[in-house]
Amino acid sequence: MDNLLLDTHAALWWWTELPKLTAAAQHAIESARSISVSAISALEITIKYRVGKLDVIGDPALSYRPLMDRNRFTALAVDDGDALRAGLLPGSYKDPFDRVIAAQALNRGLTVVTRDAAFAAFGCKVLW
Repeated sequence: MDNLLLDTHAALWWWTELPKLTAAAQHAIESARSISVSAISALEITIKYRVGKLDVIGDPALSYRPLMDRNRFTALAVDDGDALRAGLLPGSYKDPFDRVIAAQALNRGLTVVTRDAAFAAFGCKVLW
């Protein structure tokens, strides 16, 4: 199976065992060679937790790293090449978190596990 990059919601649903992942996404995660989660997802989760919009994993300062380790997910750092490409992606789609994840996938040839159609519009290989 491909090397995967989980969109933020896909990682959260995997960690919390919410039945929102498709069978194809579940199978891909179970059989992938490598699974990455962007550092930008850690930021997104933490911001949403801080403002009271997300608490499915509790305090991310305490839970995020253990969840990453337990699932053998690799943290994918954001570099300047990712930031530049994210800013230059076409279209009016404004979510900066998704733009960075898309840029990381494009720069590294990763398949994004996401239900969000914006990733395919950016030219990413998508699995859902």
